Amino acid sequence: LDTSGPHPSLFIVGADPRGVLFGVGYLLRKLELAKQKITLPDNFEVTSVPKMKLRGHQLGYRPKTNSYDGWDVPMWEQYIRDLAIFGCNAIELIPPRSDDDPDSPHFPLPQMEMMIEMSRLADEYGMNVWIWYPAMDRDYSDPKTIEFALKEWADVFRRLPRVDAVFVPGGDPGHTQPKYLFDLLEKQTANLHQFHPKAAMWVSPQSFTATWMDEFVDLMKREPEWLSGIVYGPQVRMPIADLRALIPARYPIRDYPDITHSRHCQYPVPNWDLAFAVTEGREPINPRPTQMAHIFRATALPNAIGFITYSEGCNDDVNKAIWSALGWDPNADVKEILGDYSRYFISGEKAQEFGDLLLGLEENWIGAVATNTSIQKNTEKAWALEHEASPPMKLNWRFQQALYRAFYDSYVSMRLRIETEQEARALNYLRLELSRSDSLSAIKKAEEILYEPINSEVIRDTRARLLELGEALFQSIRMQLSSTRYYGEPGRGTNLDQLDQPLNNSPWLRIRFGEIRRLLTEAERVTALNDIINWRHPGEGGFYDDLGDPRSQPHLVKGQGWEKDPGFFHTPQIGFTETKSNGQPLPASWWTSAETLYDEPLRMHYDGLDKNATYKLRIAYGRYRNNPIRLVANNDTEIHGYLNRPTERLEFALPKAATADGDLDLTWYPTKGLGGNGRLVDVAEVWLLKQP
Repeated sequence: LDTSGPHPSLFIVGADPRGVLFGVGYLLRKLELAKQKITLPDNFEVTSVPKMKLRGHQLGYRPKTNSYDGWDVPMWEQYIRDLAIFGCNAIELIPPRSDDDPDSPHFPLPQMEMMIEMSRLADEYGMNVWIWYPAMDRDYSDPKTIEFALKEWADVFRRLPRVDAVFVPGGDPGHTQPKYLFDLLEKQTANLHQFHPKAAMWVSPQSFTATWMDEFVDLMKREPEWLSGIVYGPQVRMPIADLRALIPARYPIRDYPDITHSRHCQYPVPNWDLAFAVTEGREPINPRPTQMAHIFRATALPNAIGFITYSEGCNDDVNKAIWSALGWDPNADVKEILGDYSRYFISGEKAQEFGDLLLGLEENWIGAVATNTSIQKNTEKAWALEHEASPPMKLNWRFQQALYRAFYDSYVSMRLRIETEQEARALNYLRLELSRSDSLSAIKKAEEILYEPINSEVIRDTRARLLELGEALFQSIRMQLSSTRYYGEPGRGTNLDQLDQPLNNSPWLRIRFGEIRRLLTEAERVTALNDIINWRHPGEGGFYDDLGDPRSQPHLVKGQGWEKDPGFFHTPQIGFTETKSNGQPLPASWWTSAETLYDEPLRMHYDGLDKNATYKLRIAYGRYRNNPIRLVANNDTEIHGYLNRPTERLEFALPKAATADGDLDLTWYPTKGLGGNGRLVDVAEVWLLKQP
């Protein structure tokens, strides 16, 4: 900025046209825009070059996403420009055939036509174009399959104005042995070069078994000339640094981080509360600015040349901005990035307040909902911002997203408090009434307490506001927050459908009370009710762990911890199961578990046990019941061999020698070498019961 002359002059100079574009983006992020007024600090001057050469995001026009499938060409052009503002220099497209339905009720154009338009738009803005191209056919050892794939892919390559690289995942989806996959990709590279001579071929070892990973590494050591680089993504069975050490140095690694999911994913929210997990779900609006910055600096920065993130919609828009900005300057301050985001997209006057709200939404998900005071504080911030917002702000989809998340968090928090109290009162009544009345009368009164309607005007108003915001987001950005109202794919961000998901044991208790009523004798009914009442009580001298609840796992060996191990390779994570099995409700304590990945065992440690006592184990396992696991005590005593876990509590006698020194170590081992998502060991509850 030159203010020495009669009129201020501003110069934006780049090494090439794309550099000028990024310079314009930086300026727009820093301008203070108000009505009839644009402000820039005196002596504004900056010189900057990006740290990472690749800074991109996957933009998948397909039904699986929670919004993208409803976007027309002008919306895509606006979004691509918005990404460029924060330094993004690449987008990744998805071909018409992938692991998705071939059509969507929201498509404004067929997939191939939109893919062509998006390639054209990226080229006009000087962005690199990648294609995420899964190898979906059954058998690539069959020459006829190869012939079909070459023709199909060639038709896509031929029609696209620009292609800079193709990335073929080894799995998720696709499941091809590496030697056949490499043969296919060597041919596809030649196929690609017919239409885009300089385009590169990349591959990932996602979902590989240990045997296939060994084969992949051996093939890489032969240094195939046709291959340009390796992609590190979800379901790779080792940390990125370990993969880097195995791959010849000539091959760069591109990171493919999942920034869009919150559970059952590569980087889940650490210790996410069950109440949020079963309502907001796997794909909610999820600003995680400080966590994303930590993941970036701990994984991508030291090991990759750059990244194209895994995204399935605009729910992760804040996370895209964080990754893009850090890819340019890894030392950038997260609060400053959020200030830029808020200033450019929302309002110069409200940039500080909106940036604080985005940080607050991340705080809402840290720790237990029941004790998180940030939720109420951030709800008040959201209400105040909405009250003061201008009409354009209220129509802004990024503003609407933040309000929706804040109010959803608040709604869950209020419901959880009431439903937790109802269950506690119902069980306390059962405990008292069984000592002075019959079981059937006790059940009847407990049910009345448990199923009292929630009579709260604030909860009703918040629910109504969420429905209004859901409609607003569908209108503004085609966000499909409900499968029934907006034809979103169930489980893909459709959390309006989960607004009334029970947050206590009421569905299971309803079924269990019915079963108990049908028991023939009073003694049987009393025994069954006492089992419910004392579920979490291990008796005198015993111990109980709810391994899916961070507040109730005192004997779990915690491993490296999230800060050192955000991918949870050597740290047990919270695994979220289903709330039902075969259509029947499960106890809420079985909705979560402690979970380890791939060959990593799960460990517990007890000390201070009675050296003269005999103990018994009671165990409730989690959802991965078809991957056998083995339990060993003290590294040498097998408690049970490899088994598939039923949906029930199991009991095992412990040899007295196992606790004779007052300590006990328990280790669950997975079936070694399996691939896929790697979630193999999961244990929901453990009771160590002292025997009389």
